[in-house]
Amino acid sequence: MSETSTEAAFAYHEPSITTFLNQAGFLVVLNIVNFCLDRFLYCGLIGQLLVGILWGTPGAKWLGRETETVIQQLGYLGLILLVYEGGLSTSTKAVRANLLVSLCVAVTGIGVPMGLSFILKELVGASSLQAFAAGAALSATSLGTTFTILSTTNLIATRLGTVTTSAAMLDDVIGLVMVQIISNLGGNGSSFDAVTVIRPLFVSLGFAIGLFLLCAFAIGPCLRRVLRAKFNLPQFTKTWHFAFLCHTVFLVGIVAGATYAGTSSLFAAYLSGVIVTWLDEKIAHSQTPKSGAQAASESVNDSEEQDTGRSVSSGASEQSIVQDSGVPTGEKVYKTYFKQPANRILIPLFFASIGFAIPITEMFRGNVVWRGIIYSLLMMFGKMITGLWLVRFPFHPLLNFFNSAKNALSRFRLMCSPGKFKTHEREKGQNAQSSAVLQSDVRTEASTDNVARNRIHSSADSVHGPDSGDQPPGQPEAQETQKVNSNQRSAVSFPEKPKSLYPPSILGLAMVARGEVGYLIASLAQSQGMFSKGSSGETSDIYLVIIWAISICTLVGPICVGTLVKRVKRLQNDRGNSGPDPLGVWGI
Repeated sequence: MSETSTEAAFAYHEPSITTFLNQAGFLVVLNIVNFCLDRFLYCGLIGQLLVGILWGTPGAKWLGRETETVIQQLGYLGLILLVYEGGLSTSTKAVRANLLVSLCVAVTGIGVPMGLSFILKELVGASSLQAFAAGAALSATSLGTTFTILSTTNLIATRLGTVTTSAAMLDDVIGLVMVQIISNLGGNGSSFDAVTVIRPLFVSLGFAIGLFLLCAFAIGPCLRRVLRAKFNLPQFTKTWHFAFLCHTVFLVGIVAGATYAGTSSLFAAYLSGVIVTWLDEKIAHSQTPKSGAQAASESVNDSEEQDTGRSVSSGASEQSIVQDSGVPTGEKVYKTYFKQPANRILIPLFFASIGFAIPITEMFRGNVVWRGIIYSLLMMFGKMITGLWLVRFPFHPLLNFFNSAKNALSRFRLMCSPGKFKTHEREKGQNAQSSAVLQSDVRTEASTDNVARNRIHSSADSVHGPDSGDQPPGQPEAQETQKVNSNQRSAVSFPEKPKSLYPPSILGLAMVARGEVGYLIASLAQSQGMFSKGSSGETSDIYLVIIWAISICTLVGPICVGTLVKRVKRLQNDRGNSGPDPLGVWGI
């Protein structure tokens, strides 16, 4: 028997001073770099990724392989907590109100990179299966990066943050479905099975629908009965430690159930946070005293779910009520027990573990660099285009074009028949004369009315005096004229051009970062032999081009978002309480 099987326990050995200094310095540098970059560009995660490259296998190899494995495992635990925190910061009403936009953003963010990835057939001579695997790796959005950006910039609770996180979550679910597809395809695609391909998607949908039905028909009614009856629960159930235990057990149970069912553990962590927030909103809703008018207004609000601004504002008010109360809510419990160890240790280890997966020493080949940069630009465009869903395009130029084309076509038809053309010109002249007469009559009547109104006001001033507090002569007429003009403009006006492109730009750039799921899919396809062209152990050019795209997108996205958000914050501070918000309705 081996020596390890006969040992009854693991012997404790004091680590060497070299190991202590190496690992302690690793944690300290991760936090220092994160603080400095967050303070200036809101992109501290980029520094943590670079520190992982330096300390790990791609760089100086100061950490052993076993240590990197432990860091990767602890970092994934930090990723789960990060996604759970994003779910806690999401209002259920905001998700429902912006679900359609989130679906459009997610579908665009998946379809466009998948389609553009087939350019690899001409760029590096890839096959259709290899182009599909590359598109699968680049269609996913990094959940950890997205939540970190939005949390650092305080945008996660806004409508923009809700749309971004929901779309990123949907992209992540599809990305993990792609993981299952690629793992079953293998190198030659001989194990392709439609059931195996479709199963992960249906499991994810079934899991989400099952949780929704459980909350709607089991947890919700039971909670309402308990709150109405006001049962005398034991005192320990109202403590913070009991709430911490319940939330932790719920999170671990949902994540474990989802993983064993075959869906994403990150998707389950996000749903856990959303459910806990929904329960907190229910409790706050039951504890808030309401008058009859408030109840009537709430019933109207519930029937008008399409009004997104009203739904988001009501969800935000309920969340503020929850936070102001002394109840140990999910977000308060997270801040008390999880936030500091997650932000200082686990989440930095996660981004450092991403740096471990970048083969920096093999990426700088001449024929790989320029192809990787071109493919990276295409993949950045494939995600940035999702921001167009937040742009309100003006349609009046298109309508004017159609009207001009219609008039030109009708004039051409009249010219084809000379008799009708002469009749049309005669009628046009008569209409012009009649319109001129009508305008002169209207001016005459308006001048007569103004003279009469001035006489009435002058008589009223002689009766009441100039200091009676009434409006001066002519002002009511001016106000009425302005009302008429505004009504006429509103009757014929077209949608205005967007006043700010900051929300769509922030959305598109926040979706650019790929990160952990992209590296996972690319590494899995490489291990399956999908990118290799021969039996040599050298890393294939296709894999390196994909790693270039994932790395550049993961680096550029957070930096650009941080720069934009820094400018938006400065504009918001400059405007004070006056002037439009640069984010508009998406900043609510």
